[in-house]
Amino acid sequence: MKKRVESLVRDPRMQGVGDSLLALLLALSSLATILFRDDLSWGSPKSLAVALALISTLPVAGRARHPLLAAAVVLVANGACAYAAVPHQAAFQPFVALTLVFYSVGSRSEGPQWVPLLLAVAPVPLFVAAVVHGQSAGNAIPNYVWLLAAWAVGRSVRSWRRKSVALALANRELAEQRELQAQAAVAVERGRIARELHDVIAHNVSMMVVQAGAAERVLEGGQRQVRDALDAIARTGRQTVDEMRTVLGVLRAEDDRAALRPQPGLDDLEQLVASVREAGLPVRLRIDGEPRRLPQALDLSAYRIVQEALTNALKHAGPAEAEVVVGYDRGGVQIEVRDTGAGKTSGRGTGHGLVGMRERVAMFGGELEAAQVESGGFAVRARLPLGVAT
Repeated sequence: MKKRVESLVRDPRMQGVGDSLLALLLALSSLATILFRDDLSWGSPKSLAVALALISTLPVAGRARHPLLAAAVVLVANGACAYAAVPHQAAFQPFVALTLVFYSVGSRSEGPQWVPLLLAVAPVPLFVAAVVHGQSAGNAIPNYVWLLAAWAVGRSVRSWRRKSVALALANRELAEQRELQAQAAVAVERGRIARELHDVIAHNVSMMVVQAGAAERVLEGGQRQVRDALDAIARTGRQTVDEMRTVLGVLRAEDDRAALRPQPGLDDLEQLVASVREAGLPVRLRIDGEPRRLPQALDLSAYRIVQEALTNALKHAGPAEAEVVVGYDRGGVQIEVRDTGAGKTSGRGTGHGLVGMRERVAMFGGELEAAQVESGGFAVRARLPLGVAT
């Protein structure tokens, strides 16, 4: 993964192409001065000058993969070029190449044990060149300082690159962890929904079994076909309940006590609001329209949506107030939970609560909207239609 992320910071192929072009440009520039200008800064004969020009510039093409080797070759070639040019000043292209490879030693070298030796040997060709030209050895110090500066810049770039790679890796891992957490939240919420549906469906099927048995007992006459049908209904219902307990009952292992409690609904919102008030969040409850009897699964999901929205407000809204509005109409039920929390903290967090709300709303083909309010705070709005459960 590290290599893949590092490629986001620098592309090795583009680096190789760029270095090759740079080395070619330096080599052609050197050859042009030798062949067309009779430049004495390369020495003579021309065959030696051409060889020195190529040896001192072409290694730049490999400075990314083999920085120490390239630096050693170019350093020796620089000394040879300075000696061959006596009594003239040596050409500038070899020193440009030397500066580039010293930068690469700082930015690319993975073998630090050889770096001090290279830096210690580097002044020797420069001092020799100065003495050969009849100059003081101190004249080579500015060139050596320039090479040290190039190496230091390379080290700084290498440090920045490593930090960038580490940051990219951390961001990628964080994104993967968030994805895993979101998947885990979906799985947990679906398990919770499955447990609740187990209660709802098992209760309703059990009622069907009881009613079928009661109808068979009060049936008059010898209507054999009707009795057989009622008996089949009761038998199938009992079998269905047993199978549901086998398949979904395992979900009760971690919540056996809660399994014995009746499932809540919108009629229990007063108790929910009161408990949230006791926890420190002032909440108002408003009911619009005429309350009606809802399917048990929808009633339970509506309650859970309000519960989760208030929990999020209690966690993230800070000093604030909240309002719960439940509206009944002929098509279903509408829920709105608003808080007056300040700034971006309102309604924020891991987002797992919103995942659970969306799962519940999607189960009934409803709509969910959760967003910041322009006047401040956060609002969750949901609509659960009747008769559209999937």
